[in-house]
Amino acid sequence: MKLKLYTLLIAGAASLFISCGDDKKPTKEQRPAIAVSVNSPASEKGSTLSLSGKIEAVNNAKLSTRMMGYVDNINVEIGDKVRKGQLLVSINNSDLQAKLAQVNAKITEAQAAYNNAEKDYNRFRNLFEDNSASQKELDDMTANYEMAKARLEAAKQMKNEIQAQFAYVNIRAPFSGVITNKFVEEGDMANPGMPLVAMEAPGVFEVRATVPESEVSSIKEGTQVDVKIKTLDKTLKGTISEISSSAKNTGSQYPVKVSLEETGDEIRSGMYVSIDIPVERKTASERVLIPSAAVVHRGDLTGIYTISSQKTALLRWIRLGKNYGDQVEVLSGLNAEEEYIADAQGKLYNGAPVSKQ
Repeated sequence: MKLKLYTLLIAGAASLFISCGDDKKPTKEQRPAIAVSVNSPASEKGSTLSLSGKIEAVNNAKLSTRMMGYVDNINVEIGDKVRKGQLLVSINNSDLQAKLAQVNAKITEAQAAYNNAEKDYNRFRNLFEDNSASQKELDDMTANYEMAKARLEAAKQMKNEIQAQFAYVNIRAPFSGVITNKFVEEGDMANPGMPLVAMEAPGVFEVRATVPESEVSSIKEGTQVDVKIKTLDKTLKGTISEISSSAKNTGSQYPVKVSLEETGDEIRSGMYVSIDIPVERKTASERVLIPSAAVVHRGDLTGIYTISSQKTALLRWIRLGKNYGDQVEVLSGLNAEEEYIADAQGKLYNGAPVSKQ
């Protein structure tokens, strides 16, 4: 009986083993290959430096005052077109009006004293020529005349000073343009140096960006560049017009200006752009740059997919450096001559079969 049961168990196990062996798993060759596009850092690093910048009007200003006082009138709104010399903001100037009245009174007093001193001087000079006045009397009249003349001149200069201060309570447009912002309302207290309104002259724009210390020596003024406006999907031509010689207040980033050759009505100040600058590098100092979109993140680790000799995806860990626009520098883990997967028409994973497109 035991022998028969043992025989049945062996037969059942054998049949189970045979049935499992018939259920074959799909091999690597049976899995569909993921179509991928590859690239090489060597084709991207060679002669282009990518920077991020912002469009600004060539003529732009934030207007402020040197006086303290309440804002009486704001004669413009955001978007208004103004002409050069037009009154924009008026600040209460009652104290200046009072000072001007006092100075005018001093001028009247000084003018009367000067006229009287001038008459005395002329009379004593004639008497001295006729030997009817002494030298001391003439000297006294001369000194009195010069002092009266100086007091009158001082009073007139005080008036000029006060009249100059009226320019700081009546804010006028320094050029023709458009009002872009208001920082105060009527009744607010204006303080020295506080911006009141901002304006710019439309139509003439430039791009402002910064260049890292390691790259500033590779660019030159007059270089033609491509300026890409992502929001408009448009590329403009530009020229590097200015490179700052100091990065003292910009954290080792050198300010750069790019003049735009032509613009359209859709261009606005404040739009962000990317600038492609052709540069010349020595082979030994070339960077390995790859698109930031191709980088794979796994926690604190970063990697890039490459293609193995078996034509499968292989995740390789790399160490990254600085960002340059939409590209990032690879410090280690990928050589300039090696290919990496830049885009895939499916989800990649280690060992996934791939085919180049």
